[in-house]
Amino acid sequence: MIDGQDRRTVADVDLDSATIERLVTTPTSQNFDAFYQSEYRALVGLAFALTGSATAAEELAQEAFVAAFKKWDRIRSYDDPPAWVRRVLVNRCRSWGRRRTAEVRAMTRLRDRRQPLAMLDSHNDDFWAAVRSLPARQAQVLALHYLEDMPVTEIAATLGLAAGSVKSHLHRGRNNVSAALGLTPDSQGLAGEEQS
Repeated sequence: MIDGQDRRTVADVDLDSATIERLVTTPTSQNFDAFYQSEYRALVGLAFALTGSATAAEELAQEAFVAAFKKWDRIRSYDDPPAWVRRVLVNRCRSWGRRRTAEVRAMTRLRDRRQPLAMLDSHNDDFWAAVRSLPARQAQVLALHYLEDMPVTEIAATLGLAAGSVKSHLHRGRNNVSAALGLTPDSQGLAGEEQS
């Protein structure tokens, strides 16, 4: 006894050679890097078997190792650290599965509520291509006016612009589209009620 404490060494403890071999070669005596290296592939394989996703398997295995690393001082003294990290992984895979199921249900509900997309007539493809080539504000104003049938005041409120700015963008946009299509503004009904 030294200072009232029992200080024994490995030589003082009666251990058989199999026990000494296990203590020397198990992850409990290895540093975390060696533990990680020896267990990583098996953990990813287990996660893949449970999730069916290679990406999720790698992420979940990493999360389990992060949890082990945070508590490594305690975990390395366990009889079976690989069992501990596998238990963490299995729990995380179960949580991942629950989240995935909830996401699928939510997406299904949203899909059922989704409104069909407004399809543009194919004979207007050139017009909309010309609109998309305009400066952003002109394109926005024209799209809201022609596609949504919004009057100038509503476009102004939607875009946070003054009504005069909307009229200006609408006028310039019409002229630019007309020029792109080789038309005069009045020839294809592009001139409209800018006062609306």
